[in-house]
Amino acid sequence: MSKFTIRQSLLLLLTAAIWGVAFVAQSVGMDYVQPFTFNAVRNLIGAAVLVPVIFLLKKINKKNNENFTGKVSNQKIQSDQPEKSLNMRRDLIVGGVSCGVILFIASSLQQFGIQYTSVGKAGFITAMYIVLVPILGVFLHQRTGLRVWAAVAMAIAGLYLLCMTGDHLALNMGDVLLLLCAVAFSFHILVIDHFTPLVDGVKMSCIQFFTCGVLSFLCMVIFETPQLSRILAAWLPILYAGVMSCGVAYTLQIVGQRGMNPTVASLILSLESVISLLAGWLLLHQSLSGRELWGCVIMFAAIVLVQLPGKGEG
Repeated sequence: MSKFTIRQSLLLLLTAAIWGVAFVAQSVGMDYVQPFTFNAVRNLIGAAVLVPVIFLLKKINKKNNENFTGKVSNQKIQSDQPEKSLNMRRDLIVGGVSCGVILFIASSLQQFGIQYTSVGKAGFITAMYIVLVPILGVFLHQRTGLRVWAAVAMAIAGLYLLCMTGDHLALNMGDVLLLLCAVAFSFHILVIDHFTPLVDGVKMSCIQFFTCGVLSFLCMVIFETPQLSRILAAWLPILYAGVMSCGVAYTLQIVGQRGMNPTVASLILSLESVISLLAGWLLLHQSLSGRELWGCVIMFAAIVLVQLPGKGEG
């Protein structure tokens, strides 16, 4: 394994760790503020954090272009620039707003759901999106092999063990909301997959965080009674969720995935579910029963299985 691959893998592992611990921040934040308030502040902070990153990347790209692009080629490029720039700007706005709306739905469901279940269960149920994405791909005429359906069956079995109470299946309100959250995140991934090749990923992320933040703010004003004192009391979990989970982790993901096999990258990122379980145990002293731990093991095995390349895949 090359030094480059090791470095990129470590960056992705750090991303997964930040996202996994973010479940703790989200859970603790609910002790102080209501869900829409938490999401409004964290997403607006996330958007603000990405603004200087955008200007920094723009400055770096401009310097690289000046170093490697000649004057003649510049004039040639500029003739097609207005139309291309207009299309990219349109795709950027449409993509950012679309992702923001779906992220608002997903994060709202997650924030409400995490109030009724443990951090570890929340992480694993949310990670179901990795299995759901290829299922949704069927409706987009994408080929889905037997391996994926086997992973789906395993994930359902794991979910059953996680949510079973006594001798019967008992989905509480939090479990249902987190399952719906996983479905929403599946659509979120598909929309990102569509727009990422067309636009600047960091700019689109900034727009999506801003859109999600504004929608959450409107719901906060309509449905909740936000208090500045309580927001300030929750400064640590909100700041972590906004700066680290939204701003830093997303940037690390972009840098870490560059030049990496997407299958390997997805597998490393899916470790956020395991880290959320460990974080809930270490930081909040939450524990799972033996049956629930087996459910986590089976669900994680399903996540790994669905990410492994099959015959003829890279």
